[in-house]
Amino acid sequence: MRINLSSPDIDQSDIDAVVAVLKTPTLSLGPKLPEFEEKLAAVAGVKHAVAVNSGTSALHCIIRGLGFGPGDEVITTPFSFVASANCILFEQARPVFVDIDPLDYNIDVARLEAAITPRTKAILAVDVFGRPARLDLIEKIAARHNLRLIEDSCEALGSTYQGRPAGSFGSAGAFAFYPNKQMTTGEGGMVVTNDAALADLCRSYRNQGRGSGGAWLAHERLGYNFRLSDINCALGITQLARLDEFIAKRAAVAARYDRLLAGQSDVFTPAPYAAGRLSWFVYVIRLADRFTQADRDTVLEHLRQKGIGCNNYFSPIHLQPFYGELLGTKEGDFPVTERVAARTIALPFYNNLPESAQQDVVAELRAALARRG
Repeated sequence: MRINLSSPDIDQSDIDAVVAVLKTPTLSLGPKLPEFEEKLAAVAGVKHAVAVNSGTSALHCIIRGLGFGPGDEVITTPFSFVASANCILFEQARPVFVDIDPLDYNIDVARLEAAITPRTKAILAVDVFGRPARLDLIEKIAARHNLRLIEDSCEALGSTYQGRPAGSFGSAGAFAFYPNKQMTTGEGGMVVTNDAALADLCRSYRNQGRGSGGAWLAHERLGYNFRLSDINCALGITQLARLDEFIAKRAAVAARYDRLLAGQSDVFTPAPYAAGRLSWFVYVIRLADRFTQADRDTVLEHLRQKGIGCNNYFSPIHLQPFYGELLGTKEGDFPVTERVAARTIALPFYNNLPESAQQDVVAELRAALARRG
């Protein structure tokens, strides 16, 4: 691609930190692991952080640690990366989807309570595209019905909502550090919580079920190999030190897109965010309703042919074939999600995206839309 959809922001301090670990005899379960966890916990405003190999693993550890299983229901959104619902299925619990708010694309709080049944154990809220859900209201609903609240903040590191950091609401939260995120460890994730017992369980699950004081070959429970190496943690430490810089860079890129797209009546840009600080994950536009999904796909193809990275964000989870087979979900079940998802386009977005590249992107977008009438 001439203009990539995403690109990590790596500097010499990151490279030096990784090389320094490579020169030691401890590449995993060494001193960089607790150091990264401690620094991340401080950013998230929680007491405990548990580093794992992905955001998916973080969510899985939380679901397992809270004891959910067959017959239990967890309410979540169908407009997300598939991992937020998959982690529920991993423990044979059942995801129950609730449609989204058409303005911010997060779960529609007004529809939440209607989805609660005697089998409901938790609400898994997703901070879509880095924009926190209505967590104050969701927190109250969860408390009213004695439910756990899990916050999937995999896209929202550094965002705040009403003075609190994303990931600090509810029983636990999860972050992810894939290369397209605000900061990266290459691959990696983090469980964040104020629950010491849950944190201990997650540490055990990530390391083959070993106990905190047990021998290397002593296993207290069924666990997994979800470890994050010291190499990844060293990169995470230096990246985290620059998080505020990264957030500011991304905000500037988003503001330029807003300016370049002003007056484009057939495109909806991301809604303003006034509840705190927004840590941008992606910049997703939505085409006007008069465009079809086929129109959107034609626009995507035009941009790709011009060497511009782009994608639809997201494909509805409930329309993934295996979800339909397993849960019986089908087209028409969540119309707002389906209407939004059919018209979304993620434009190239990363810290150091040049303004000239953004101008090219918008010019080609305009040309593609003009061709669609």
